[in-house]
Amino acid sequence: MDTPPRARARGGRWATAACWSTVAPVAAWALLRLAGLERGPLVLTAAFTPYVAAVAPAVAALALALRRRAPAVVAALAALALLGAVAPRAVADDRPAADGPVLRLLTANLRLGSADAAALVALVRTQRVDVLTVQELTPQLAADLDRFGLATLLPHRSLSPEPGATGSGLYARHPLRDPGHRRHRRYFLTQAYGTVLVPGAPPLRVESAHPGAPYTIDAVPQWWTDQRAQPPATPAGGLSVLAGDFNATLDHATMRRLIATGYTDAADAVGAGLAGTWGPYDGDPIPPVTIDHVLVDRRIAVRDVDVRSVPRSDHRALLAELRLPAA
Repeated sequence: MDTPPRARARGGRWATAACWSTVAPVAAWALLRLAGLERGPLVLTAAFTPYVAAVAPAVAALALALRRRAPAVVAALAALALLGAVAPRAVADDRPAADGPVLRLLTANLRLGSADAAALVALVRTQRVDVLTVQELTPQLAADLDRFGLATLLPHRSLSPEPGATGSGLYARHPLRDPGHRRHRRYFLTQAYGTVLVPGAPPLRVESAHPGAPYTIDAVPQWWTDQRAQPPATPAGGLSVLAGDFNATLDHATMRRLIATGYTDAADAVGAGLAGTWGPYDGDPIPPVTIDHVLVDRRIAVRDVDVRSVPRSDHRALLAELRLPAA
């Protein structure tokens, strides 16, 4: 028996409505990402843009399979926009012509000082790390790191160890000049810094980045303040590196603006920009997101980036091999 025309029309309207209900969120996500309009709770959701980009082509294919032309066109455009924003992170970029010494830099969030000190020192030793930046460094963990040998491996340091999440540290194999730290205003997180004097290279300013997290809606305004307080690159001046837990991904407009001052995201530069560095947290079903970064002056060549687990931390460490310009 044939379906009555009225029933067919009603079924078609329901299919169209269902199609649009699937396409519309993807299209809205693409618009917000391209325009950098994340505000309020959208700051948190923006971190998951790579996952939306991964499913966007399937949404377009579904609309096309249902023969809904308008939703299919909108979904296809949204998919192209999202993939265009995300996919380049999996492709290596050209390197600048740096011909100075190689520097191996490791950054790690130590989760309120609970990270495994012996494992972190072993990582520094086996990977021949020259510079280490840490966040959430506590006095006890700082002492444990030295007890396991960090004082011998990286004797030069600029430290602000504090209980809880506010501490920070910069350790180096080479001498440091002008060590210090600065403190964010609301959540009092510190960022240790100093200028590393690498033989054969210009002085290199390194800072352990740790702006506050947008963990609640009320925290978002302070997140914006801390993000804007990150030091810009100085392409006409000295070399600089920002390395740490930025609590932001490359899908946040504030990170893109910071990079545009003259930085390169090291993981993005070598095609490793989609590796998750945080999550799941306390067992919550949160897919990993990329909020830890090594931002380097564009005159510095990134040779390799690796993501390493740190026992008892909810973050994964980033190990970047850099070639500096010659002095």
